[in-house]
Amino acid sequence: MFESSEKFVDKRLMTVPEKHNQTFEALRHTTAEGGEYWSARELFPALEYSRWEKFKELIVRAQTACETAGAKASDHFHLEVKMVRLGSGSSRKIEDYHLSRYACYLIVQNGDPSKPVIALGQTYFAIQTRRQELADDAAFKALSEEDRRLFLRNELREHNKALVETAKRAGVRTELDYAIFQNHGYKGLYGGMDAKAIHAHKGLKKSQKILDHMGSTELAANLFRATQAEEKIRRENIAGKSQANAAHYEVGQKVRKTIQELGGTLPEDLPCPPKGIPQIERERQALAQNEGLALEPPE
Repeated sequence: MFESSEKFVDKRLMTVPEKHNQTFEALRHTTAEGGEYWSARELFPALEYSRWEKFKELIVRAQTACETAGAKASDHFHLEVKMVRLGSGSSRKIEDYHLSRYACYLIVQNGDPSKPVIALGQTYFAIQTRRQELADDAAFKALSEEDRRLFLRNELREHNKALVETAKRAGVRTELDYAIFQNHGYKGLYGGMDAKAIHAHKGLKKSQKILDHMGSTELAANLFRATQAEEKIRRENIAGKSQANAAHYEVGQKVRKTIQELGGTLPEDLPCPPKGIPQIERERQALAQNEGLALEPPE
């Protein structure tokens, strides 16, 4: 799987049935400016909801999740009121929502997991969202390996903050609790190794952090683990340290299984890059300072 972040999203997308892929893409609308949106009125029967009122409850949950994640719901859920013609020839107003890709993603993430189409939708929109964010981003593709590592490491820092907050709400309170919680994620992803074992396996010094000495492929695997663990705990309203630990382990295991199924290199077998993130950051800062001095006019 994680030969590169682009290959990861492309191969995972292949696991989504082609018919389902075409169904979601067929529902996508484009604006004159080149934007995209989905109509909630068209989406709800495709997700096997028979009543608009029930689907509206799901939209409200998705809007709450959007706000909780720090985004403005109004940026992704645009309320539209339109007239429709009835069989009798008369017309009446109905409400609809123009949904962003992220809004659709949140809807299926908060949907009824017993519906097979919801499970497929979760896979589809999760992979498409990551594709849009990373693989289809031309600027990301053009980055050097060092720049990719810096980008993914910063992404992981930010998503770990969200994971901390979500785990805290689930009952993971103290620093020790969180260390145990994190180790469950690592154990799932690294075949039973906790942070200390990974550190030793990689031959790192005591002061070196494992995340600072991963290549972009390994960082991408850990980023996916962190984002999916946070979403699973929040989506399923998991409560209790033991349950949160088990959820994190399960997510790590599933990411590992996918790597194995796709014939990728397991994360513990990926080599450490020659430079750690702190060294790269120091070199970049020194370079920026030197360039700044070079631009200053002589006295």
